[in-house]
Amino acid sequence: MRPWLTLLGSALLLGACASPWKAMNVPPGSSRDQVIAQAGPPLRELPLPGGGQRMQYTMQPLGHYAYMVDLDGSGRVVRSRQVLTEAEFHRIEPGRWTIADVDREFGPPARIDGVSSFRGQVLTYRWKDLVNTNMFYHVYVDPQGMVQRAHPAMDFLNDRNPRP
Repeated sequence: MRPWLTLLGSALLLGACASPWKAMNVPPGSSRDQVIAQAGPPLRELPLPGGGQRMQYTMQPLGHYAYMVDLDGSGRVVRSRQVLTEAEFHRIEPGRWTIADVDREFGPPARIDGVSSFRGQVLTYRWKDLVNTNMFYHVYVDPQGMVQRAHPAMDFLNDRNPRP
């Protein structure tokens, strides 16, 4: 058998076993090692304010989901959830949140852009609304790293009803 076929088969088997989707159903009280056994290694791990750690599993830049698994100080799961939702985005507080807060709460964005009417970065996340519409969420961060505004927008890519 060709080596590349073996490598491809192994990658497919590993991909079937570990998946960011599986991070959503991690039961509270599970250990960090159990999370990794179920969902695979996270994209990254970050400290949480007040102690503990967050394991980030994201499907950005092209996916619409990001899962956060929060561990307490002893390394046990407190909660796991999908964070790219309207309710979660509404937690963003312009003038109070920093780029570090956004990064910790949502993970890396799908893309980082700029617009001529704003000095700073625009972090863009892909997500789906309650009726499964492809959406963007834009977070405007000034040069000092402070969130100045945030809002949803529609993603018309692959829209079944093209606009005139």
